[in-house]
Amino acid sequence: MEGIASGPRQGKRVVVIGGGIAGSLAAKLLQFDADVTLIDPKEYFEITWASLRSMVEPKFAERTVINHKSYLKQGRVVTSPAINITESDVMTEDGSVIGYDYLVIATGHNDLFPKTRQEKLSHYQAEYEKIKSSGSVLIVGGGPSGVELAAEIAVDFPEKKVTLVHKGPRLLEFVGQKAADKASDWLESKKVEVILNQSVDLSSASDGNKTYRTSGGETIHADCHFLCVGKPLSSQWLNGTVLKDSLDGKGRVMVDEYLRIRGRSNLFAIGDITNIPEMKQGYIAETHANVVVKNIKVMMSSGKKKKMSTYKPGPEMAIVSLGRKDSVAQFPFVTVVGCLPGLIKSKDLFVGKTRKARGLNPKLV
Repeated sequence: MEGIASGPRQGKRVVVIGGGIAGSLAAKLLQFDADVTLIDPKEYFEITWASLRSMVEPKFAERTVINHKSYLKQGRVVTSPAINITESDVMTEDGSVIGYDYLVIATGHNDLFPKTRQEKLSHYQAEYEKIKSSGSVLIVGGGPSGVELAAEIAVDFPEKKVTLVHKGPRLLEFVGQKAADKASDWLESKKVEVILNQSVDLSSASDGNKTYRTSGGETIHADCHFLCVGKPLSSQWLNGTVLKDSLDGKGRVMVDEYLRIRGRSNLFAIGDITNIPEMKQGYIAETHANVVVKNIKVMMSSGKKKKMSTYKPGPEMAIVSLGRKDSVAQFPFVTVVGCLPGLIKSKDLFVGKTRKARGLNPKLV
C-alpha cells in the first residue's frame, strides 16, 4: 500500500474505488474533509479523451498522465485492484483491508493499463514510433476513439494512407445522423477511406504479409493497425461482493437520484458504471463526482436528506475532435463542424481545465 498524508488521520473514512475521471475528482475534493483512501490498479490518473493526441505527439502525455499523489496531497493511495467489498471493508489484491464509512465506486471500464506513469509515457512513445514508421494505417472501430485517432493521424501525417473500418451502418453511433455524416465527410476530405458495415479479421495478416481481409471480402494493406472498440464495464467483480444484487442486466450499478447505490445509505457510484440513461462522457462523470462530494459532506456534517443534491441528466451534448483545429459538435438544437467548435475542444482537449479542477498547474507537468 502506498500513500502520503500530513499529520494524523482523522474524520470519517471515505474510500474511492477507481482513479479515473470521476474517482480522481471525488478523492481530490474530499481529501481535506475526510480520511480519504483512493484504490486504483495504477499509480496515475489519465485524461483519457486526450490519449489519442498523445499517440501522435508523445510529449502531450506529460500533462495528461498524472500521478495520483500529485493532486491527492492529504489522502492515501492503494495501488492494487479492489477484489471484494463487505459491509465495512474493501479488500484489494495486494492483501490490504481498508475500512470505510462512505464508499464511492468509480471503476469505469476494463482496460489493460500499465501500472506506472513512466510505462504509460513509454507506451505513447512506442505508438508514435509505430505510426511514424508506417506508410499505411488501419483503424478498426468507428466510435469516437476511432474517428479521433483517424483525424489525428490524417492531420499530423497527411502523407499516410489511413483506412477506418466500422461494423455499423454509420460512424459515431452514439450521436445523431447529422453529426455522423459531418464527421464522415470531414474524414473523406482528408483522404481517409471509410468502410462501413464490415468487420476485419485481424489475424488474417501475418508479419510478412500485411494485408487484412474484411467480412465483405475486401482486402486492406496496412503497415500497422489499431483496435478502437468499446471496453466492457469494470463491474463483474462486484458479483462476488455485498453489491451483487445492485447490478442491472447490463452490469451497471443501479443508483438513486442522490447517486447512492439503491438500497444503500452510505455507498455511491459515479461515472460510466452507473445505470443512468445518458451519454457516457468525461464531463458528465465529473458532474457525478461533484454531486456525490456534496452529498457525502452533507451526510458527514448534518445528515439531513433535504440538504442533499440530486442528479438529473442534462441536455445531451457531444464534441468529437477532428485533429488540432476542427471538431464536430452536437448541441441540443444544432450540429456544427469545423474550426468554430474546434476552438472549444480540439486545441487543448480540455486538458488545462481538467488539471486545474484537480489543483494542478494547467500548463506544467
